[in-house]
Amino acid sequence: MDPKALLEEAARERGLEVAWAPLEPMAGAEARFHRWLAEGRHGGMAYLERGVAERFHPQRRFPWARSALLLLAPYAYEDPGAPPGGLRVGRVARYAWVRDYHLLLGDELRRLEALAQGLGLPAKGYVDHGPLPERTLAALTGVGWIGKSGMFLSPAFGVHAFVGVLLTPLEVEAPPPHPGRCGRCTRCLAACPTGALLGDGTLDARRCVSYLTVEHRGFIPPALWRGMGDWLLGCDGCTEVCPWGRFGKVWRGFRPEPELAHPDLTDFFRLSGHAFQRKYRGTAFARPGRARMARNALIVLSNLGLGEGLMREAAKDPNPLVRRTALHALHQAGLGVEAFRQDPDPEVRAEALVLLGEAPGAVDLFQNRRESPGPEVKDEGA
Repeated sequence: MDPKALLEEAARERGLEVAWAPLEPMAGAEARFHRWLAEGRHGGMAYLERGVAERFHPQRRFPWARSALLLLAPYAYEDPGAPPGGLRVGRVARYAWVRDYHLLLGDELRRLEALAQGLGLPAKGYVDHGPLPERTLAALTGVGWIGKSGMFLSPAFGVHAFVGVLLTPLEVEAPPPHPGRCGRCTRCLAACPTGALLGDGTLDARRCVSYLTVEHRGFIPPALWRGMGDWLLGCDGCTEVCPWGRFGKVWRGFRPEPELAHPDLTDFFRLSGHAFQRKYRGTAFARPGRARMARNALIVLSNLGLGEGLMREAAKDPNPLVRRTALHALHQAGLGVEAFRQDPDPEVRAEALVLLGEAPGAVDLFQNRRESPGPEVKDEGA
């Protein structure tokens, strides 16, 4: 059996969908990416500005690379239900209901790397952590297309699929591109709660609920809170309404966990940073960490009109980001914020004085809801 067929068979034996793409020029996608960066639509994800040339020209780093084997792991699994006890409100995006997909797919890619190397072939795998345009490569396989939401869609597995990429030196023919079947449908654009989707397959991360709850390191202005609704981590607004979602499948390597799909919000306020990392290591919650999850929880509680006790508890949190968010949550609930006059952080104190009407002429803290959440700030402490 030839190496290409052996790699395909090995991946399929693990239950993964597979497709090949040649590493042909991606000039159009590269130009769009440069324009997206220039417009600042990547928000505070400055790391995306690095290695742009390598991203669209992987042969510059791996001269032997000629093709990409795409591993597609569908994740249209059912909600596992909530465990008993705790304060379990707010929604978590479907991708985060399982152990970190980077780790799960990473294991599969390492197996394939070892197989390729045993056949005398160099190979390198990536799962959404290296300089590769995974969705662009997935579209080059011809098995699907990039929808108006920016998600990779396919009649074979719908809208929910993680993508892993294995670079290889094997020559493959370019398949005919998929014509795309979004048509006139704009359900995803209408469903986006903050208007982050631009309709051309890209988004403005600065307005995206997933970006705000996962990647954004700093304070989220209250003017953006309403659009975030009850999303605690990530957002499935666009995928929930996509008609192609009915074709969903589930890779057998995924095991949705009730504690991840429906976490106890008190964890984010009462666990230490170290205890939080021990509990949530290897999950999507580890990326934002304890303080940012507490920030997200306060916004959800504020939007739902719940959690006065936790808000007051958060007012004494050791992290200024949490206290600053608690200040605004308490104020929006019509509860007293006088204690914040004595907050050890000067920024929190200053904002408390504005909210108390004791700092006339201060900047407007309640910006237009479609504006950027502002510059990233250091998320101090756990």
